Amino acid sequence: QVQLVESGGGLVQPGGSLRLSCAASENIFSFNAMGWHRQAPGKQRELVAQSPRDDTRNYADSVKGRFTISRDNAKNTVYLQMNSLKPEDTAVYYCGAATWSMRGYEYVHWGQGTQVTVSS
Repeated sequence: QVQLVESGGGLVQPGGSLRLSCAASENIFSFNAMGWHRQAPGKQRELVAQSPRDDTRNYADSVKGRFTISRDNAKNTVYLQMNSLKPEDTAVYYCGAATWSMRGYEYVHWGQGTQVTVSS
């Protein structure tokens, strides 16, 4: 059973920064992609940032230029650096590991989530 453990969430003022970490119990290079999703109250979970195995990066339009996903394969850890945070970034952030199928990346393993609250 793959375990993904997120950390680094918390309360931050608008304009501030946070760095989330996701430690995996297995070699993250074995997954086709690693990603961060978020879910705000009353909303569906959405993909925020994705790091495929080929070292490319994909971002939701709402976070482009502010968030950066990175990975340390040697440490089996994925990071999400979040800068210029806005109140609308408030959500539970989930780390996920994806396989590839005909429908594209399918996230099959999830962490427990970490709360990020942006408020003054």
